[in-house]
Order: sequence, then C-alpha cells, then structure tokens
Amino acid sequence: MTITHSDSPAGAAQPAFWNGVLAMTLCAFTLVASEFMPVSLLTPVSRDLGVSEGLAGQGIAISGALAVLTSLLISTLAGGINRKTLLLGLTVLMAISGGIIALAPNYAVYMAGRALIGVAIGGFWSMSAATAIRLVPAHRVPRALAIFNGGNALATVIAAPLGSWLGAVMGWRGAFFCLVPVALIAFLWQAVSLPSMPAQKNNARISSVFRLLRSPLVALGMAGCGLFFMGQFALFTYLRPFLETVTHVSAGGLSLMLLILGVAGFIGTLLIGYFLKAGFYRTLAFIPVLMALIAVLLMSVGHQTPLVAVLLGLWGLVATAAPVGWWTWVARTLPDNAEAGGGLMVAIVQLSIALGSTLGGLMYDGFGYTHAFALSALLLLVAAALTGLTSLSDHHRAV
Repeated sequence: MTITHSDSPAGAAQPAFWNGVLAMTLCAFTLVASEFMPVSLLTPVSRDLGVSEGLAGQGIAISGALAVLTSLLISTLAGGINRKTLLLGLTVLMAISGGIIALAPNYAVYMAGRALIGVAIGGFWSMSAATAIRLVPAHRVPRALAIFNGGNALATVIAAPLGSWLGAVMGWRGAFFCLVPVALIAFLWQAVSLPSMPAQKNNARISSVFRLLRSPLVALGMAGCGLFFMGQFALFTYLRPFLETVTHVSAGGLSLMLLILGVAGFIGTLLIGYFLKAGFYRTLAFIPVLMALIAVLLMSVGHQTPLVAVLLGLWGLVATAAPVGWWTWVARTLPDNAEAGGGLMVAIVQLSIALGSTLGGLMYDGFGYTHAFALSALLLLVAAALTGLTSLSDHHRAV
C-alpha cells in the first residue's frame, strides 16, 4: 500500500537531525571519491602491480558488482542490527578498504580492497532513503536526499582531477591513503550526530525486496528509473571520445567541458527540491525528455564547441539532480519499506548503468556516435513515458 507523507507516523513534530545528514553527506562524498579514484590512476596502478590497465580497471567493475549484491542482501544479512551501528560499520569498512588498497602488495589484494568499497557503497546507498526518513520530518526528506546527492555530485566533479593531482604529488598509494582519515572523520561525525535507529522488522527478509515488484506502482517506477539510467549512460559513457573526435576539443578544453558538466550537476542538486515540490512527477518526466532533446541536438551541433558546452551544462544540471527525485520517490512511495526499496533501487540503477554503457558501446563502435546518442534519446523518452504511467498508477492508488 502506498502511504503519503501526511499518512506517515513521522509528522512535523519529528526532530530534525541535520548534523547527522551533513555527516552522512561527508560519508557519501568519500564513498564516491573512493569509487572513482582509480579512473585517473589506472596507469600507475597497473604499472606498479604488474597488470594491464584493463585489469586495473576491473577494480571499478568489482566494486559495482559487490554494490549490487550488497544492496539486495543488506537488509537480510544485517537483521536486527541498529542502523546507526550498521552505517558506522560500513564507514569503518570504507576506511579499511582505502588502507588495503594503499598497501596492496599485489593485484589480488588490490581487488579485495576494491570489493570492500563495493560493499560499503551498496550498503550505504541502499539505506540512504530509509535513513533520511528517520533523520528529518517527512516534508524535509527531499532536501536531506538532495544534500546526500550534493556530496555525491561534488565527489564526481573532483574525484578524478584530485586523484590525478595526489597521484603526481605522492603516488597512487598516497592518493588512496588520503581517503582513510576522511573516512575516519566521517565515522566520528556520524557517531556523535546520528540518533539510534533500531532495525525495522519488515525489512528483515530478502523476499521483501522482490515482493515490492508485485505492486504495479513500484514496478512501473523502478522500470522508469532503470530506463532513465540506461539512457543516460548510453551517452555519458562515451562523452569523452565524442568531445575528442567530433567536437575536437583540446586537453584543456576537455577538462573545462567536464568541469562545466560537473559544476552544473552540483547546482542542479541544490535546486531540484523546489521543482519536485512544485510538480513531483512532472519534474521526473520532464528531465529525461529534456535530456533526449539534448542528445538529438548534440548529434546536430557536435562540431560547434560553444553550443556543445551549453548543452553539456544543461545535461549536467538535470542528469545529476534526477537521482534526488528517484530517491525521494522511494521515500514517499515506500516509507515502511524504504530499506528494501532502496536496496532494489541501487541494484536496478547499477545494472541499468552497466547495460546502458554496454549497449551504447556496441552502437558507438559499430555504427558511430550518432547511433549511440539516438539510442540514448530513445531510452530516455521511454523512461519519460514510464514515469507518466507511474504517476497515473500513484494517482489511482491515492483515490
């Protein structure tokens, strides 16, 4: 049964633990920085560990795979553990992972460290919506989730260039080790700022994760979310080769383009809450429509650098903010099953990203960038249509 905010037992009188929200935002920042740090360090990592860059890059793949498994199993495996304790444990695991990677004597140990960060990522994001519900009043949940994702967006902007700079200054091992004290600060901050959050009984079985899909509302919403991420990454994954071979930007121009995209995304996470409040499903449906239009326009004006910069700014503004809307959807649609819903959402998002990147790559390699971008536009339009159907299903349930 769908329960709206006004039906939730957590009313306006619920205390707001904004200090805890900020502590979790630092944790989210460190997690995402840890996840994408290898992107700019593959060459020295592969050289030092005696493996190819392709094998070193599998450190990102294994963290994604473990994130999927953890997101589906976390509620079952955690059982009755207090969720504050669980979050603190995941933060410690993140710190341990950074230490293992920094000290890895060989490739196997490096991959073990990457697997641990995947567990932390899957567990943290699975519980983000459920935790937001318990930290702030219901009407403030979108803002809390936007703050979480602001840490995500900021890390996405600076992780690669920061990793590259740290790697040049102190080596790739030093770059990874720098994440350890930040993780420990996040641990201490969460320890003093998060309230006790006893486990909820209805989140204790893995069957509860998949049982959610029996609801047409949940099935449609998850499908819409999945198609959105597939469409986004069918294009985004191949943005760099597009900019280099079609737009013909220099190395400095490439960095500037990516910075524009990242900064716009950070701004988008700050603004999205106002639009969700004004029209929730309308905003969720409009974002993929706008991104589909941008994909088509990039096919037409890809040789014109100023126009490409403007379009990428718009893409970053809405694409980075969209997850805030979908996490808010989980919180408002499944307030009593937010942990299970969050786990399902993380799994679908991770799998959709992998599938979208794969399909986009097949199109890019086989037929060129126009086919990859056209596929992206098509998937995004289908996502918008599914979001509209989700809105209708939600409306019918509420009546």
